[in-house]
Amino acid sequence: MRLNQFSNLVLAVLILAVAASLGCNDTKQTASAAAPDGGKIPITTSSDEAKKEFVQGRDLFEKLQANDSLQHFDKAISLDSSFASAELAWANAAPTAKEFFDHLNKAVSMADKVSEGEKLQILATQAGANGDAVKQKEYLEKLVAAFPNDERAHFALAGYHFGQQEMPEAIEHYKKATELSPTYSTAFNLLGYAYRQQADYTNSEQAFKKYIELIPNDPNPYDSYAELLLKMGRFDDSIAQYHKALEIDPHWNPGHFGIAADLMYQNKWPEAEAELKKMADSSRNDGELRTAYFGMAVVQSDAGHFDKALAAMDKEYAVAQKKNDVAAMAADLQAKGNILAAAMKYDEAGKIFDKSNEMIQTSSLSKEIKDNATLLHHFNMAGVAIGRKDLTSAKTHADAYLNGAETSKNPAQMKQAHELAGRIGLAQMDYDKAIAELQQANLQDPRNLYRLSTAYQAKGDGDKAKEYSKKAAEFNSLPQLPYAFVRTKAQQATTAKS
Repeated sequence: MRLNQFSNLVLAVLILAVAASLGCNDTKQTASAAAPDGGKIPITTSSDEAKKEFVQGRDLFEKLQANDSLQHFDKAISLDSSFASAELAWANAAPTAKEFFDHLNKAVSMADKVSEGEKLQILATQAGANGDAVKQKEYLEKLVAAFPNDERAHFALAGYHFGQQEMPEAIEHYKKATELSPTYSTAFNLLGYAYRQQADYTNSEQAFKKYIELIPNDPNPYDSYAELLLKMGRFDDSIAQYHKALEIDPHWNPGHFGIAADLMYQNKWPEAEAELKKMADSSRNDGELRTAYFGMAVVQSDAGHFDKALAAMDKEYAVAQKKNDVAAMAADLQAKGNILAAAMKYDEAGKIFDKSNEMIQTSSLSKEIKDNATLLHHFNMAGVAIGRKDLTSAKTHADAYLNGAETSKNPAQMKQAHELAGRIGLAQMDYDKAIAELQQANLQDPRNLYRLSTAYQAKGDGDKAKEYSKKAAEFNSLPQLPYAFVRTKAQQATTAKS
């Protein structure tokens, strides 16, 4: 499992950013500026005991035991109510969107009272949550420049590059983190994922095996290795590694999530659903319960049962509704809209997307998040218009989205702008344009791989069509809706072209 991948799985649909990860290594009680020798990021607190609790919580969080970390962050905050780094840590470990924003806002309110390194971490996280990739990168680069010998500074900047799919840069900083601290296990974990994204499975496996070697009695190293095996299509071997994680910690719910993926890709949908039911029954917080329901929606979508997928999303939505978790509820509506669009119920999808956007606009969330929601609404409505074959409306929304993406200079949004242009090109049967645009889109979205296959096939290039349909068919991610929408179609296309 990747850091923040599990508890914020659905929140990531709404917030296209990677929050800066936890830092703060210094053993001094308080500090207000970077160490003159370029050492570690200071920890600002008035309580030695609070700092001990914080470090214990950070250690658990970095081992992907977020639920267990929260009690230590709570204790740290109770001992020092102005402990900004503990508030930031709580935000990053939060099981729900509402709690994430509550604690992030508290950290931001105290950002001027902590060390420069901590302030940069807080501001980078805020920028990431607001979808401001330019500021996020700026803050993290300043952090690394001020603390070049801090492994967590490099880890945070690597996380930014990972989120933007800039894998060479991510690998550079993850490797630097492991060199600065050869026992910093979480850096080996993310290094393995970065290599995996490049399909460098040899180096990925080496990184995960080193991760296992460093903390052999923790569940996540086996979980991460299992995800690599999942990606490689070694489903039974992957399940065996997930079981190792569950043997170490029977409450390790990500193991059930991963096993469900292995079973789903063997077309064992009832068994996958049963595994997610185990996860739901043993969930320890709303985040785990919501993720189990989300997994059920993916399994049902993969099986072509869109009505059941929508019912699972309704259950997920109900969990967030109990706490009026607006960001999570809006993200759930986004997922429902995408399921309806996949079922070609475009009018219903448009109404759901409208409701999601309205929910954000009338909330107390930041102006930046509201502006991003408006932009995302153009993206969604362009997709609905393409489905309706209303290309005039599609172009209007796509142009609005492109203008916003160019203004924000957010690389992820620019990829989505290229995706829309490519999808419109496909609808117009302008396959050269479709290919040129989709090549610049998010190729970690298997739908774009499948769209490229479709464009090449229509152009008469069967070899390229097969190459991309195979990539889409064998994407083998943890449960996600984009893959569920195209997996079977991509497999059929690959077989048909064989």
